[in-house]
Amino acid sequence: MSAHWKARREGGGRLALAAFRGFAARCGRAPARLLLLPVTGYFLLRRGAERRDSRGYLSRVFGRPATLGEVARHIHTFAATILDRLFLLSENTRRFDVHTSGLDTLHRHLDAGRGVLLFGSHLGSFEVLRVLSRQRPEFKIRVVLDRAHGKAMTELLDTLNADIASTVIDASQDGPSVALAIGAALDEGAMVALLVDRAQEGGPTQAVPFLGAPAEFPVAPWLLAAVLKVPVMLAFGLYRGGRRYDLVFEPFSEGVNLARREREAGVSALIRRYAERLEHHVRNAPYNWFNFYDFWKRDDALPPDAARLPAAGDAADVAGLGRTAGQ
Repeated sequence: MSAHWKARREGGGRLALAAFRGFAARCGRAPARLLLLPVTGYFLLRRGAERRDSRGYLSRVFGRPATLGEVARHIHTFAATILDRLFLLSENTRRFDVHTSGLDTLHRHLDAGRGVLLFGSHLGSFEVLRVLSRQRPEFKIRVVLDRAHGKAMTELLDTLNADIASTVIDASQDGPSVALAIGAALDEGAMVALLVDRAQEGGPTQAVPFLGAPAEFPVAPWLLAAVLKVPVMLAFGLYRGGRRYDLVFEPFSEGVNLARREREAGVSALIRRYAERLEHHVRNAPYNWFNFYDFWKRDDALPPDAARLPAAGDAADVAGLGRTAGQ
């Protein structure tokens, strides 16, 4: 039905993105939001694969065929959060109304000097996490991001805030380098945020129920958590329209601790729990789901033996992280 997500052509080129940024910087957020209408129209008319996959996803979550208007709303919501990234990464967070919940547990870990893994997804806006820097500037946030994917957008966002860009852990490196960088940041008591919903071709995955059918989720982030044994929290930045976001933190684990003989069953249980929480928030904010490819029946599906958990040592187990996290 659709190509693998990483093979999808990036929407807009460098020139178009630069023009969009320039208009937003000069005219402000409200006038720039008028541009979201032609952007939505472009994706509806010219990006058939994304349109079909949006309709397929919405039909699944609504339990009925999705309308073209609902697909348009889905795309418009995505475009709105992309626009807001320009302002969030410019540290203009005060222009947004962000309601935050679940901070008590996160602050407890950070106040104790413990690093925390923040596991997010392509649901809503991960950049809204930047409001934490305003509330508690002493806490460091390191985001794992694949700079090799979506280069035009990555380069544009880098120009918005060089300080934030310098804190990114580049997931396009080899897996051991990424794992070492994450471990070093956690040792410094930082929050390390990464996206853990997209399966990567060639990386170990686990199929678990999600929105009524099995879906493949990456294994490497959970193996990393088991190796590092640090607290894991889930983070969701849900766009509610206008200037409103809900930033939700949920405690997931005080520290994943799996014996080798329990690893396969233990990782499977962790991924299943994660998928259940992700599904809860997807149903709560269905237009915030920004995986515009067939999440359940990809035409690039891995062969059955690729879905098995790896049997190598701990260091090798997390070597796939650079191909999985931060996508």
